[in-house]
Amino acid sequence: MKIDDGSSTLLHAIRTDLYDWRLWAGRAVVIGFSALAGLTVVAFTWMTELAFGLFERVSHLHGWATFLWMPLCTASIVWVMRKYAVGATGSGIPQVMASMDASVARRDRHLFVSLKLSAIKMALTTWGLLGGLSLGREGPSVQIAAGVMHHARRYLPDKSQVSENGLLMAGGAAGIAAAFNTPLGGVMFAIEELSRRPDQRNYGLLVAGIVLSGLMAVSVYGNATYFGVIHVDKLSSALLLPGLLVGVACGLLGGLFARVLLLSIRGDSADPFSRGRKRSPVVFAAACGLALAVIGLVGHGSTFGTGYTHSRAILDGSPETQPFFTLLKFVATWITTWAGVPGGLFAPALAIGGSLGNDIALLTHYANAPTLIALGMAGFLAAVTQAPLTAFIIVMEMVDGHALVLSMMATAMVASGVSRLLCVPLYGALAQLQLQRLPTIPKS
Repeated sequence: MKIDDGSSTLLHAIRTDLYDWRLWAGRAVVIGFSALAGLTVVAFTWMTELAFGLFERVSHLHGWATFLWMPLCTASIVWVMRKYAVGATGSGIPQVMASMDASVARRDRHLFVSLKLSAIKMALTTWGLLGGLSLGREGPSVQIAAGVMHHARRYLPDKSQVSENGLLMAGGAAGIAAAFNTPLGGVMFAIEELSRRPDQRNYGLLVAGIVLSGLMAVSVYGNATYFGVIHVDKLSSALLLPGLLVGVACGLLGGLFARVLLLSIRGDSADPFSRGRKRSPVVFAAACGLALAVIGLVGHGSTFGTGYTHSRAILDGSPETQPFFTLLKFVATWITTWAGVPGGLFAPALAIGGSLGNDIALLTHYANAPTLIALGMAGFLAAVTQAPLTAFIIVMEMVDGHALVLSMMATAMVASGVSRLLCVPLYGALAQLQLQRLPTIPKS
């Protein structure tokens, strides 16, 4: 009797892998489009930075102009979006999640992701930062990159074994990896938010594509993170109480933030603002733009855009930071989202969380404020997204020193847990709203 030691099966698998041109063609397409997705996000990043830089220069020279320019931009963006691309609204992450839902037929995926939506999302989000609105580019980067990757399905050979959901997952995660210059954060985002049932057979290939997209950002911008490197001192037991305060405060404020956003976007309330938004969305958007200009005036311009400038200032210990930035940025980001313009939440959430951590450092007289700022960034982002591992890893790659890793992970977990007491997972709920846009099949 012949005993099979498994060598023949192994040799057969190797031959199949080496000689099946479909496998190699599929891999080449995935890798090529991954690089293209990363470069697209890099171009999008350049566009948004140029646009917001132009807004800052004009607003510094002619501050009064914001009271005309911001309402005009907000109303125009909403009008264009509602007329030509309803699927470009909001963050973009819910659209990618909706497109991967089992109830979505292949013919309907274009409602959520496509090259057309990617192009419009790039243009409108850039326009939003040209208008000084309080939004980020990371959520839009997810939808933009997913649209690019989803287009790859046209070039995959038959029986390539790469699923459309796999392409969408890789594209969405590539957007995070390239936007934050954190490939590891992109991988975790794919696992934690997008991948419910990963394609195990091609999981390694898709992860390689995500990492390659992140490397496109590194090749252009260098090995630099979003906020630079946050330096922390040696930790001690003195961090315990302030750190716990940061975790709980981020959970409460982040959960409230997510709940307010969800209620506002749903528009179920009978208040006059929600009725006005339903009746005249463009006029409502103009009113939101005017409110954002007023908030910007009160905050001396600190609430405009992503909030990056204020975050860099508090990390550098600048005494000229705005004392009510946390509240003002919270309200500005909520109003921007309520207006219905395309824009993400990641960067504003990091800015709000960092500011909250700095406030607690001042309140408790904690000596090393950057430590609590880093914890606040991770905690608030985790509370808003309820994706603690993604939030932790994104901020972790900004920190100089491994001593803070466990504290940051604990803060993200505490904040996410507290947030769940106040609100359901935000992106999942928004994805369900997106699914309501699917065409209804008439009953026979």
